[in-house]
Amino acid sequence: MTLFTLAIAVVAGLALLEIPLFTVIAGLTMVCLYAAGHNWMALQVVLIEMNRLASMPVLVALPLFTFTGVLLTETAAPRRIMNLLQALVGWLPGGLAIAALCSCAFFTALTGASGVTIVALGSVLYPVLRQEGYREPFTLGLLTTSGSLGLLFPPSLPVILYGVISQIDINGLFKAALLPGILLVGALSLYAAANQWLRGRANGSSRILSPVSWPRIKSAFTAAIWDWPILGVLVVGVYGGFVTIAEVAAVILLYVVVVECFVLKEIDFRRQLPVIMVESAMLSGAILVILGFALGFTGYLVDEQIPDRLLRYLTAMSDSRILFLAGLNIFLLAAGCIMDIFSATMIIVPIIVPIALKYGVDPVHLGVVFLVNLEIGYSTPPVGINLFIASLKFRKPVVQLYRASWPYLVLLLILLAVITYVPQLSLFLVR
Repeated sequence: MTLFTLAIAVVAGLALLEIPLFTVIAGLTMVCLYAAGHNWMALQVVLIEMNRLASMPVLVALPLFTFTGVLLTETAAPRRIMNLLQALVGWLPGGLAIAALCSCAFFTALTGASGVTIVALGSVLYPVLRQEGYREPFTLGLLTTSGSLGLLFPPSLPVILYGVISQIDINGLFKAALLPGILLVGALSLYAAANQWLRGRANGSSRILSPVSWPRIKSAFTAAIWDWPILGVLVVGVYGGFVTIAEVAAVILLYVVVVECFVLKEIDFRRQLPVIMVESAMLSGAILVILGFALGFTGYLVDEQIPDRLLRYLTAMSDSRILFLAGLNIFLLAAGCIMDIFSATMIIVPIIVPIALKYGVDPVHLGVVFLVNLEIGYSTPPVGINLFIASLKFRKPVVQLYRASWPYLVLLLILLAVITYVPQLSLFLVR
């Protein structure tokens, strides 16, 4: 066994022992660069990449949106949004389930982490759905799979990270992800509505339905009146093209701090805000350190022409773009099961982008396909992380979560095929 192979085995062993991700990627990067002949200059290569990373203006958005997301998780904003959505669509068949889906998408977009959504909203949504007569398998499957639905919407951190790694305009990437994101949420909402309507027809019961209450809608809208400007600034800023994503992030953070600390006073400016700042800084710092080492690893991949080697291997098997995309989806779904979206983005994207270009896949469309795959991978058996988080949260066997989630997964996989092979769906708003 060579020294290089032994070092790779040690790094893999550390990863299995759940050593912090940045140390694993750092070790892998250093070993690969040293083996490639950089020797003692390996760390210098990484530092150069970190310096280049720090000079990217768009990178400012990452810590700003992280701070905003962590801050909002400590407030009642997600619950207020849920109450308003429930008041608006509660009269529909499956209206409460639709409100739950939209609330999860909103919360995940802010935090960038699906597991946080299940933990934070699960304790609120699960008992409410059960009390309103929704069956347990339906409720468990809904909350497990909807935990990652908002990853395509601004200010999703995975989208920003993908844009930085692949060097794609982030505003354009958010525009490309909008219609596929709406398609995913809309399709699951239609499924929930159809499921509950058929169930109501079968039992002759309308318990799931609730009448329209204008006073309730007015009350819920008034309660959330300070939350809606966040969505307005996001939509106008990101999709209007008037300002950069970093400027949008700064405006939203300033607005949220002022509203939550001085208007609604849900956050104590002196006691709670500094703690939240430290927490978000630690999260942002960890992402930036990982990103710096990941870019160093990307440099190694380019120097060793690994994407070119993979391309030659793949084209020797088939030069069909359709088959390439099918194989890519299978690979990314598997990666989404065993890796979090941040590490998968940093490690996999530098490899697949140049290969996909050779097959004629638009890089923006590839970004949407990548993100949708990782989003679905979170809930894909046998080791999708959302399944285990939901199992712990709701105290149910993970096998029960497998059974509860499969109807949603089948629907999501069908939509993944549509998004993959109909690129106009992603590129329509961009072009």
